[in-house]
Amino acid sequence: MKDIALLFFFCFCLVLVSLLREANAVSQEKNDGVYIVYMGAADSNHQAELMSSLIRRKKDAVVHSYSNGFSGFAARLSEAEAKAIAQRPGVVSVFPDPILQLHTTRSWDFLQYQTDVVINAGSISGSDNSSAKGADTIIGILDTGIWPESESFNDNDMSEVPSRWKGTCMESHDSSSFKCNKKLVGARFYDGSGDRSIRPFSTARDQNGHGTHVASTAAGNPISGASYYGLASGTAKGGSPGSRIAMYRVCMSDGCRGSAIMKAFDDAIADGVDVLSLSLGSSSGLEPAFSSDPIAIGAFHAVEKGILVACSAGNDGPDAGSVVNVAPWILTVAATTIDRDFETDIVLGGNKSIKGGGISFSNLTNSPVYPLISGDLAKSGDDDLSEKNARSCNPDSLDGKKVKGKIVLCDNHDGEYSLSMKVEEVRSKGGIGFIVVDDNARTVAPKFKSFPAAVVTEKDSNEILSYINSTKNPVASVLPTVSITKYKPAPVVAYFSSRGPAYNTHNLLKPDITAPGVAILAAWPANDTREAVAGQEPPLFNIISGTSMSCPHVSGIAAIVKAQNPSWSPSAIKSAIMTTAIQTNNLKAPITTVSGSVATPYDIGAGEASPSAALNPGLVYETNTADYLEFLCSVGYNKSKIKLISNTVPDDFSCPTDSSSESVSQMNYPSIAVSNTKENEITKVTRTVTNVGQEDATYTASIKAPAGLEVQVIPIKLVFTNNSKKLSYEVSFKASSKPKEDLFGSITWTNGKYKVQSPFVVTTNLESV
Repeated sequence: MKDIALLFFFCFCLVLVSLLREANAVSQEKNDGVYIVYMGAADSNHQAELMSSLIRRKKDAVVHSYSNGFSGFAARLSEAEAKAIAQRPGVVSVFPDPILQLHTTRSWDFLQYQTDVVINAGSISGSDNSSAKGADTIIGILDTGIWPESESFNDNDMSEVPSRWKGTCMESHDSSSFKCNKKLVGARFYDGSGDRSIRPFSTARDQNGHGTHVASTAAGNPISGASYYGLASGTAKGGSPGSRIAMYRVCMSDGCRGSAIMKAFDDAIADGVDVLSLSLGSSSGLEPAFSSDPIAIGAFHAVEKGILVACSAGNDGPDAGSVVNVAPWILTVAATTIDRDFETDIVLGGNKSIKGGGISFSNLTNSPVYPLISGDLAKSGDDDLSEKNARSCNPDSLDGKKVKGKIVLCDNHDGEYSLSMKVEEVRSKGGIGFIVVDDNARTVAPKFKSFPAAVVTEKDSNEILSYINSTKNPVASVLPTVSITKYKPAPVVAYFSSRGPAYNTHNLLKPDITAPGVAILAAWPANDTREAVAGQEPPLFNIISGTSMSCPHVSGIAAIVKAQNPSWSPSAIKSAIMTTAIQTNNLKAPITTVSGSVATPYDIGAGEASPSAALNPGLVYETNTADYLEFLCSVGYNKSKIKLISNTVPDDFSCPTDSSSESVSQMNYPSIAVSNTKENEITKVTRTVTNVGQEDATYTASIKAPAGLEVQVIPIKLVFTNNSKKLSYEVSFKASSKPKEDLFGSITWTNGKYKVQSPFVVTTNLESV
């Protein structure tokens, strides 16, 4: 993920470098930058006093105020003012307003096909069961806005908006055209900014496309005949088409401001959403502590109010420890492929065919009649550096006389220049076609539009180079892209999907789950000429990739589960999705990464989300607020600070005397992570499960453990009755020797009908590393 421009080109929503305001403390003091004053559950009097004193000194100081789900405000402050306010009673933290970034049809059919247990699941299985369709659940989406005219958001045949909905459709500069309806029940926008040079949008209308794509993936109506210029044709549909959508536009041209994200959380809690979906976040390694993380703060209070929050895991993979949005109250979503490939064939002389990838509407003939050259043979200079740059088709590296009228083969391993810049180098020098060598890009279908182009793997490029070197006049052609379905293997972990372990939290297994996030077709703004193919109208549906796309898949599943089980807590819904996940691909083999290695829970969490099975999980792990409060203890917060954060803290609450990162392992979470494992030392954790299936049922545990790790479950059987719906068990881990690497396994409870699986990881003794 080092080449940011490349990722933007073919994964529109992939994350950019996070611009945290801590790096600009000096400019903030000079320019009255925006700070967030977080006051947790403090009473409104403290908040009002602080805001009033600021407004008296500076009329436009306050940018946003928070009063529904939590207390606080965002204001233009000097550094000195921020430090002074941080010492005031009732203030949890004061921190510079961060700028976060976006983590940017067939996928739902593929998820259903992969599901082991077929249960009536509405839109996913074809049932008319309204609860399974997510009817009347409300999915709140924090993103770039929405295109309300898209057919994905029409309200044909929808019932009246539930009376519990308290939100609004904000008036904007285009109110005459922007209309909410019974599908799109609410739309808010947040233009407050510390940078007054940024022009306010003053509308919830999507100027980017990302929010529209996300919203339709989560809850769009079924639209037949959808495609991207004929590719991926079929019925585009959201996971929960019966759900309502509430859009909260928190992103502007400079990114997604933390102060706006917190205001959106605050509003959404009061509006009455059931699920919140955020396909945005910080960059790997830069995720702040809870007290200065807008997403973690907002999500904590939303979950306290019974709202499930799903967030993208980030696009900084495949590096280990790159996952973000890791707070335990967040459902963190990684990304995988589906069984569809966009194949762009390359025909060489002698009619040898190479199966490339990417999306190109090539107008070249099917016959290989166009001269073919590798970049290094078309160098413009004579030294070694010139040859190296030309091999990669970097800017100003090619000789136009050697390239004109030819198809050029280029490497893409240096990461110094974007794919779009390399295409432009070939095009500007008169080249008529482009073949790029990139194993990762081959998996995500970069778009080249009308320019004849394809992506090939390193292995296939060797065959092309061998052909070039074996003949005096090599020729080739690049054919138009075609969609291939039932592609195998699938799913495969997307190379860009961020990986565990959780940054600075070694006893919490993240990500939680994975879902389709590669080359996903979904609704798009109808006026986006940037995405239009030459000579064509802008597309109504677009194909993009990222954990931004996987997150709304899980949000849609969560809405379906919520509709069928309205009394379930967010943690019960999270558990249902995690413990019913799938770990195998369509070859009935373990899910793998792009490199072919077996995926671990650091790659996919509990596995690939299963829409049908999540409706009937059998047992659930309920993580309550007390678990989360003890988590805050373990990361350094004391009782007084925690009581400021949450108004649900019992009077007799106190942090455990042995509170540490190790105690996080005891949280009643659907997965298990233990660290600092020592040779022949036993580590024990306890879990409690609640029976939500058959009233009288006996579950038996089965253990999958790696060599060198002894795992024991006590008791091995759980007998549930009408009077015994919650039961606990203990798991002990003992390594026969100090692990040289992290050890993965699983514990599965079964009763013949349900299978409830929890992944675990036992990590190396960190103290001796």
